[in-house]
Amino acid sequence: MQKLTNRSVAVNRSPMTLAERAYLPALAKGLRITLGHIFKKKVTISYPEQKRPFSPVFRGLHILNRDEEGRENCTACGLCALACPAEAITMEAAERKPGEEHLYREEKYAAKYEINMLRCIFCGFCEEACPKDAIYLTETVMPSNYSRESFIYKKDDLLIPHPQKQEGK
Repeated sequence: MQKLTNRSVAVNRSPMTLAERAYLPALAKGLRITLGHIFKKKVTISYPEQKRPFSPVFRGLHILNRDEEGRENCTACGLCALACPAEAITMEAAERKPGEEHLYREEKYAAKYEINMLRCIFCGFCEEACPKDAIYLTETVMPSNYSRESFIYKKDDLLIPHPQKQEGK
């Protein structure tokens, strides 16, 4: 194998022919490429009618789970917020008050739980860090919004609906 010491390349400076000066070969090459693309299969998807297939490991919007009795699984341990590399999760813990035993199953609960979706990188670390299986990333694609505030999902937006409240409707 030879070692290259000089990296310069000699340029062929031969005079151009009449066809080359009229750009006919370049024009024909461009038309050939364009015509080749016209007859290929279309890559555009008509979105509302057709859905594109997603990867089986796709991570979408977050949800906060409830247990079988409709109580929140989140105990405000803060591990999801610590595991989040983008610092997209904010929470405030609160102590359970007397008479709220039917709402929460632990002594602490998340009084405030917010996820800033503009910061979230959908890595799934929050889901892995949660010891109570309270947070999950669904297969739902995040909808578009017109204001920055609408990308901050609060606890009420993230909690799945209460099963007993839905039966009563």
